[in-house]
Amino acid sequence: MSANGKFLIQGGTVVDGTGAAAYRADVRVSNGRIEAIAESLPVQAGEEVVDATGCIVSPGFIESHTHYDGSMWWDDRLDPLPGYGATTQVMGNCGFATAPLSDDEAVQREVIKIFSFFEDIPEAPFMESLPWDWRSWPEYKQSMVDKVKVPLNYAVYCGHIALRLAAMGMAAWDRAATEQEIAHMASMLDEAMQSGAMGMSSNLMDHDGDDRPVPSLKADDAEFRALMEVLDRYPGSSLQIILDTFRNMTAADSLQRLARLSDGLNVRVQWGGVPTLEFQRDLMGIQAPLVELHNELKAQGKDFWTGFAHIPITSTLSVQSSLIFAQSNDYVWHEVVVAETDEAKARLLRDPQWRARARKSWDEETFDFSPFPKGRAENLQLQNTDNGVGPIGITLGEYQQQIGAEHPSDAMAQWLLANGLESTVTMPPFEMDEDVVEALIKDPFATGNINDCGAHGQMLCGGGENIKLLTYWVRDTGKLSIEEAIHSMTGKLARHFSLPDRGELVVGKRADITVFNLDEIEARPMERVYDVPDGQGGHTWRWTRSAAPVRLTMVNGELTFGGGVATSARPGVMVSPQAA
Repeated sequence: MSANGKFLIQGGTVVDGTGAAAYRADVRVSNGRIEAIAESLPVQAGEEVVDATGCIVSPGFIESHTHYDGSMWWDDRLDPLPGYGATTQVMGNCGFATAPLSDDEAVQREVIKIFSFFEDIPEAPFMESLPWDWRSWPEYKQSMVDKVKVPLNYAVYCGHIALRLAAMGMAAWDRAATEQEIAHMASMLDEAMQSGAMGMSSNLMDHDGDDRPVPSLKADDAEFRALMEVLDRYPGSSLQIILDTFRNMTAADSLQRLARLSDGLNVRVQWGGVPTLEFQRDLMGIQAPLVELHNELKAQGKDFWTGFAHIPITSTLSVQSSLIFAQSNDYVWHEVVVAETDEAKARLLRDPQWRARARKSWDEETFDFSPFPKGRAENLQLQNTDNGVGPIGITLGEYQQQIGAEHPSDAMAQWLLANGLESTVTMPPFEMDEDVVEALIKDPFATGNINDCGAHGQMLCGGGENIKLLTYWVRDTGKLSIEEAIHSMTGKLARHFSLPDRGELVVGKRADITVFNLDEIEARPMERVYDVPDGQGGHTWRWTRSAAPVRLTMVNGELTFGGGVATSARPGVMVSPQAA
C-alpha cells in the first residue's frame, strides 16, 4: 500500500463509466483524486505501481439499494463489498431508517422493530451497538461521521416512516397526518436535506407481521405533496419509493398518483419498479402496464426512474428470523418465527393442530408469488442443516415422499425438527424475463444493481450480486458489452444520485476505482458466518460470500481491497447530492 497515496495503475484497459469504448491507458492517482489518464505514463518518485495487465480498470461500483443502516455500526468491514469492487453504497431505502427519532422511548423502539422486521436484522444488535445519541437527522449524521468508519462511501435517505413516527408517535400506524403534523415532517425533512440527505425514501407496499400497512401507506396526498415540495427546493435530491407489484398490485395506481403529485415540481422519483420476473408478466399481468407507464412518463419529460434487479429473487426460509412467511400471507408459519424460544418453536412444529392449520394456510391463504403454493413448495431445496442429520441436497417434495408425510408443510416441519431450528430451506430462484432486464440495463431512466445487500442476512446475500452484471450478462451470455455493464453501475448511477465527483474515470474526479480480470471473478457461493451480535454476549449467523475477487478496490485514493484480501483502510465518507 502506498504510504503517500500515490499510485500508478499500469497496462490496463480503461472502461471509464461513461459508456464510451474501452481503451488502453495508465491511470495516476494522487491525493485521493485521478491525476492523469494516458498511455505509457512514466513512473514518478514515491508512486506504488499496480500491474493491471489483462485487467479492466473502471470506476468503483455503486451499490444503489442497501440496508447497512444498522449493521455498519457493528460490522465496519461492510463484508463482502470491498472484494466485489464496491466503493459507494446508498442506504436508508424503502422508508426504513433510524432517524429522526421521537423523544418517546416506545416510539423509538418502534423504529427499531419496523426496521428489524422488514429487513430481517435482529433487534439485539440495534439496541447494543447503536449509540442512539440523536433525535434529529443532522444529529444522526454527526454521530455516523464521528463514530462509524467504513471502507465504502455512503449516501443516506431520510426515511418517511421514521418521519411519521417522529411527528405522530404510534398514531402514524393508524391515520392520515394533521396539517400541523405534516408541517412538522416537512420541517424535519428540510433540516435533513440541509445536512446532506439524499432525499426521502418511502414505501407504498409493505405490511408487517400483524398484517398492518406500514405507516407511510397512511399518508394522504397533502402529506406527499408537502414532502415533495421540500425536495423540490434541493436540486439533485430524489424520492425513492417502493410500490406494490406483489401483494395487492397497486403499483400502477400509485405511480400515477406520484406523477400527478409531482406536477410543477422538479423532483426526481426512483420507483420500484418495472417487474422483471416471468410470473409477474404471465401470471399476474402487472409487467405490461408498468412498462407502458414508465415509457409514458419518459415521453412526458418526467424525471421518473424505475428501479430493477438484474438477478432473480431467491430466498432462504428460516424459523429464527424471516419475514417471508408474513409477507407471503402465511401467518400460521409466522407464529413459529415469532415464538420466543426454540422450545416454543419446536412445540408448534410438533403440534397436530398447528400442523393442520399450517397445511390449510399453505393451500388456501398464501399468495401466488410465495414459495408455498402446490407445485412450488415441493421444489424447496434442503441444503443447509444445522446438525448434519440430513438428508440434504434434495427437494422438500423428495423428502416428503421419503418420510410419507401428508403435506409439504408437514415435511418441512419434520425436517427442521430433525436438523435443528438453525437449519434453513432455500427457495429456487424465480425465472426472469431477461429481455426486459436487458432493456432496463440500457434504459437511461432505470436504476439498476438493486440487491438489498446488508439486509435479510439469513435469507440471502445481496453483497456480491453486482458481479453478475459482468459475469452472466457480459462474459457468459454476451447480452451486454463491458462498457454497458460498467456504465450501468457507475456513471449512470452517479448521475442518478447526483454524485458528479465520482462514477467516471475522469481527471480531477475522486479516485474510486476497481481493477479486475474478467476471467477471474465470480459471485461466490453463500457461506454462513457467525458475526452478528445476538445481545447475549454471543453471535448469530448471516450469509456472506468469499471475494470475487477483484484485483484492487480503491476508495478516495486508498486501497480497501488488494492482494486477495480486504485491507484495514476505512476511507469512506458520507456523500451528498449535488445540483448539476
